[in-house]
Amino acid sequence: MSLLLGLSRLIDGLNTIVGRTVYWLILVAVVISAGNAVIRYAFNMSSNAWLEAQWYLFSAVFLLAAGYTLLRNEHIRIDIVTGRFSPRVQAWIDIFGTLVFLLPVTLYIMVLAWPMFQLSYVGNEMSNNAGGLLRWPVKLLVPVGFALLSLQGLSELIKRVAFLKGLIPNPNDKAGGPHATPAEAA
Repeated sequence: MSLLLGLSRLIDGLNTIVGRTVYWLILVAVVISAGNAVIRYAFNMSSNAWLEAQWYLFSAVFLLAAGYTLLRNEHIRIDIVTGRFSPRVQAWIDIFGTLVFLLPVTLYIMVLAWPMFQLSYVGNEMSNNAGGLLRWPVKLLVPVGFALLSLQGLSELIKRVAFLKGLIPNPNDKAGGPHATPAEAA
């Protein structure tokens, strides 16, 4: 189990690095948006490439930070229902949800998205808009984002099982952190 917890820590580290990096893309998107608006109104000029760049950046943040959001336990949950249960029951609900919903759906989306990316890449697909951008980079975000989310789902599954075995504190307890030892959590 310690090997699996080590893998979980690696996945958590990867998603932390990706998440903390891509949330800076929000600032980049805001600057592009503001610059595009100023140029459009001040000089009566515009560019589809700048508009598409904003969409691509938003897509990157949304898709690439999904695993980080799951790591931080900040995704949408049904706490109003599960909050009434003990931490052990909550862990079992998380395990069930991960195995039955999260992992199958994320893997299915990755399988469907990869050929779309490949076709776009091989065909050097461009936007239909005049002056638009290449499409394959944004299409690559879908399988990569869902791969990061799948990996984080696996990490969360490992942590829930370790919690049920008494090896780590409750992963849903933000005070202890996902890999805190019982002494650190106290």
